[in-house]
Amino acid sequence: MGCAIIFGFLLLLCLCTAALITCTAVLLNHNNDDGSTKVAATNIGLNYGLLGDNLPSPSNVISLYKSIGITKIRIFDPNTDVLNALRNHQDIGVTVGVKNQDLAALAASQEAVKVWFATNIEPYLADVNITFITVGNEVIPGEIGPQVLPVMKSLTNLVKSRNLSILISTVVAMSNLGQSYPPSKAMFTPQGREQLVPVLKFLSQKNTPILVNIYPYFAYASNPVNISLDYAIFNTKHVVVEDGLMKYSNLFDAIFDAFVWAMEKEGVKNLSMVVSETGWPSAGNGNLTTPDIAATYNRNFVKHVESGIGTPKRPNCSIQGFLFATFNENQKPAGTEQNFGLYNPTDMKPIYTLF
Repeated sequence: MGCAIIFGFLLLLCLCTAALITCTAVLLNHNNDDGSTKVAATNIGLNYGLLGDNLPSPSNVISLYKSIGITKIRIFDPNTDVLNALRNHQDIGVTVGVKNQDLAALAASQEAVKVWFATNIEPYLADVNITFITVGNEVIPGEIGPQVLPVMKSLTNLVKSRNLSILISTVVAMSNLGQSYPPSKAMFTPQGREQLVPVLKFLSQKNTPILVNIYPYFAYASNPVNISLDYAIFNTKHVVVEDGLMKYSNLFDAIFDAFVWAMEKEGVKNLSMVVSETGWPSAGNGNLTTPDIAATYNRNFVKHVESGIGTPKRPNCSIQGFLFATFNENQKPAGTEQNFGLYNPTDMKPIYTLF
């Protein structure tokens, strides 16, 4: 998560009543015999960020994931401590990111890609369940956006030559949308069209999902007068936005469908999307960010996805994704950025109860 997201939201809101969106996951809480919370997760994962100086050890974090039933995690770079802690926990699927600062060297040389893979992925193939490699995080659209596709192609050829089932994709923000409202009128920005559309077409050919970061919070926080809180956190049942025959009662569906419409206008149809990040901060912006509101968003988001109804544009779609984030990270920018965690890092206790 970064400034690209915030800029994207402000841009979308300037164009109308903006949004961010995609599909995410299934999350159920059950009480263990000891009274702790148990998460039964099918399509839900957690982002495991490391921008904190008070985080628990990776082995303790993996134990936490096991205790709450998390079967998917995303890390932002091939961190050796985390990957070593994941050894022999193959019931946890891992999405590993290629760091943005590595893209230039990798885009320039297939040999560099082979060395990166041999160094960062190869040592863990036997006993870590690596399911995705994501090439860059929110670099499209942007100065280094054109470096994504050549690295994706090189890594795709590499894993294919090895008969590995690892999927190669990238992570994008909603700043790629130049217009998002109403959803059927959505389209990519000129730079988004130039940099993202070739990536989408490549992924479509390979039947590999695009990963998207989606934060309805930012749209709401930027325009709370015109976007109601209930609409942003799935707390209303009545129709708020009508778009032809499609009716929307939550911001999530409207934004998700906006991205789908934008893809279809570029000839990319039926490409699946994974939510690489979504969530709501529990502090940092006054009464817009309380533990109760954060819990309500995540709870209703999970219920919505678990229902299987999909969105008006893609009804009954299968959704998977990653909540952001496991912990509050104190080395991120002050304010909301430090308060997206589900757990306090010092005692590993939940900040709020989802159910």
